[in-house]
Formats: sequence, structure tokens, C-alpha cells
Amino acid sequence: MDVTVGTFNLNNLFSRFNFQAEIGQIQPVGPDGELTSKYVFDDPEKVRVRTYKGKLVKGKDPAEQTLIADRIQAMDLDVLAVQEVEDIDTLRYFAAQHLGNAYRFLSLIEGNDPRLIDLALLSKFPVGAVTSWQHASHPEAPGERVFSRDLLEVDILDPRDTDRRLLTLFNNHLKSQFVEQGVDPEEGKAAADARRHRQAESVARIVAARTRPDGRFLVLGDMNDSPDAPTLAPLAASAQLSLTEALAHPAGDPPTQGRRSAATRFGGVDPSVQGGRAERPVRAVRPDLAESEPHRAAQELAYRPAHPTRR
Repeated sequence: MDVTVGTFNLNNLFSRFNFQAEIGQIQPVGPDGELTSKYVFDDPEKVRVRTYKGKLVKGKDPAEQTLIADRIQAMDLDVLAVQEVEDIDTLRYFAAQHLGNAYRFLSLIEGNDPRLIDLALLSKFPVGAVTSWQHASHPEAPGERVFSRDLLEVDILDPRDTDRRLLTLFNNHLKSQFVEQGVDPEEGKAAADARRHRQAESVARIVAARTRPDGRFLVLGDMNDSPDAPTLAPLAASAQLSLTEALAHPAGDPPTQGRRSAATRFGGVDPSVQGGRAERPVRAVRPDLAESEPHRAAQELAYRPAHPTRR
């Protein structure tokens, strides 16, 4: 059995609502079920406008939603790890309205980001255990949560036998390289790099503890740095994990602008095939664009163990 897996930063997939209100009771409706009353939210105690750092939180533009949906459908993956989704209802609405409910199994756990952007998963295959590592800390800062968002661990199950786990995904969204206005650029970059380095160390430690050397797993997501960056070395160059960059030899045309998604084919995981050893190397099957932002670098990476065998 082949399983195609990818990662895609959806870039602020927020809800279409930017306020929260409290309704005391439902007013009467007409015989056809239509409302005959009008609701007015003018009591500041009963309505809250959603803002972040003084700016209105806006739902993602419908045209942009259509754009990313078209690219997701073009990839036609079995499993897609995504980043920057507001909540599970937003993900469900997006999947129903734009993806034709092609992905039956959705998962999202609220994480640490104050901007409400979370890690999530869309899957055509059944999903098993889902584990959040948002409370993990690092020895250098034991009183703080190390992950800006989360590390989301998800088991993907065999649709023919849901007692059998095919592989485990570790979805990431590491610390960005963005420096807040008013912060010294060099100091801000050094702080962001240091945190990303601690996050990479934490991911490597957690994955090593949760998997076996011959296990099937993928470490993927938005790493916010290049594969050979020193900040990612604890993960990318881990001798214990022996990860291989799945995008080292991508198939298809590389993107010329904006972000890209990383699609990976995890081949030959049926236990009847050489004890579950892959028939061929994992490869990127369709790198693609996520947003039309020529100034943004392609930063989504995917990794897998060098020799996957049945867990």
C-alpha cells in the first residue's frame, strides 16, 4: 500500500466570523422557519470583537481559500499536515465547502500561539491516537513551553484494518524568523534562532523517545529555516533518527514564487512486502505553491527515516 503525505502552511486560515456574541434567547420564527426578528449587538457586555495587537482578526479571503483548495486538490494526497488553522470548526467548514469532504478524518488541537494559529491534519485514511506536545519544555528554560505552536503527533491507520498503524506523523510549525517592530533586528533574530534551535532539539528528543529506529514515521511541517541551517541541525542531522530530506530530489516543476507544499510518497508499507520495508525511496511528488507571495521563501520541509520497516 502506498500512502501519499504532504505538508502545507495555509497562511492564516481564520474563521469567517470576527466577533463573538451572547444571545439570551431565540426569538420566534415564521411558519417557514425564517427569522421574523432582528438581532442587534450593541451591548459591549454581550459582544466581543476579535482583535490581535490592535488589528481586526479577519477571515481568510474566499478567493485565497479557493486558491489553496485548488492546490490541495491538485496534489490529491492521502494525508495532509497543515499549519495556521484557527480551530476545528474552521477546518471542517473549509474541508466541506472547498474540498468536497474528500478528507473524512480531521484533527486539530488548540496550541500555544496567541494569534490562534494551530496545527492540524486532513486525512483520507483513518486516524488513531492524536497527541499534543504543547506543554513540553526545554532544559534551558524549564518553566516555559518550548513550542511556539505545538508538536502534533498523529497515528495514521490502515483503512482495511484500523487496529494496524501504518505510520506516525509529527507535524511542526517552528519559531518564525519574524522580528517584531521596535526590536533590534540582530537581537531579535538571535532570540528567534535560539528558540528554533531549542525546538529542533525538543522535536528530536520526543521523536526518538516515541519511535523505534526501524519504525515508520515522518517529521514534517513548516520548519521556518533551510534543511542545512544550524538551528535545525539537532533534528536534521540527528544520528539517532537518521532522517532523510524528502524534498532533496522532488518530482515535477519546482515553485517559482511563494511558499510550497511538500508532498511525500511513503511506498510499500504493506507488511507482506519484504516485512514492510519500503519498495522505493520516499520522494516529493508534487511541490506546489501555497500563496502568491514572491518575497516569501519556500520553507516547508519533510523528513522520514532512512530505512522504514514495519513497527
